[in-house]
Amino acid sequence: MTRPPGPWWAELPPAAGSAVMATGILSVGLHLVGHETFSRAALALAGAVWLVLAATFSVRFLRDRPRWHAEADTPPALTAVAATAVLGTRFSALGRQTLAAALLALAAVLWPVLISSVVRHWRRRMPGGAFLVCVATQGLAVLAATLAAAGGGDWPAWAALLVFCLGVLLYGEALVRFDFRQVWTGAGDQWIAGGALAISALAGSKLTASPLWTGGAHQALRTATLVLLGLALAWYAILLTAEVVRPRAYYDVRRWATVFPLGMTAVACLSTGAAAHVRGLHTLGVVLLWIAVAAWVLTPAAFVVTRAGGGAGPPPRSPSDLAATPRR
Repeated sequence: MTRPPGPWWAELPPAAGSAVMATGILSVGLHLVGHETFSRAALALAGAVWLVLAATFSVRFLRDRPRWHAEADTPPALTAVAATAVLGTRFSALGRQTLAAALLALAAVLWPVLISSVVRHWRRRMPGGAFLVCVATQGLAVLAATLAAAGGGDWPAWAALLVFCLGVLLYGEALVRFDFRQVWTGAGDQWIAGGALAISALAGSKLTASPLWTGGAHQALRTATLVLLGLALAWYAILLTAEVVRPRAYYDVRRWATVFPLGMTAVACLSTGAAAHVRGLHTLGVVLLWIAVAAWVLTPAAFVVTRAGGGAGPPPRSPSDLAATPRR
């Protein structure tokens, strides 16, 4: 028997978590450049969407366990961890350390459950969502390092360093499984290939700024951070060129997975510029941040146009796209 359709929010896919990630990281970036009113507005919106998604997937876990398990096997499920960590990072900047620590604890509990399920179902020629194993892991590192800098003690910084190294290793594992054709055909999540390096650079910048490491250890962290950021910017240039050469002017929920890397690359530039004392990175970060804000505005606009019937739908999905779609 066919189940009657429920409210729209009850059908949200796990990939919708990337909207929280995108909005949350823009809130962080706007805070870093001094636009506090807009930053707090973005945080409020991200928090509201996070609550809706948390309620949706909790209800799905209780009422439709087969669907929940099927979705938990796919990389987009890891947006739950990454989105929670991004919100925690912004709340920490507001001085809400208890709330930030609670969000870190929640993300840390979700991480092993979801990442083990996702990795067990990895295969060759994956879409860009495969890099979420790195993004979710580095999200924990960023939040832990942020809490350490806010007076949480040395142990969160050491934990952040360990998780940071693990995240870099997971990036390599995802890279060998990535279908590079997605650069030209992806519906938006191909940008996570660069966004994962950007959040790795952000985690590295937080560690570099810590007084816990000095001398050679500090220099090694600084160098690693600059290398990761350079690679993220290279991906940015490649992916932007591919978008210009082969435009994909239609709405897809995975377009939020484009906005997040755009914003994350901007924030990584801003944070790395401050930690590594490279003044030009701040200017670049400001420019990239406003590009990310423009992309954020265009994404829901494209959704409205598509829902109104004025936009073209996405093309047929490739085998690698279908590999990331949970079976129902």
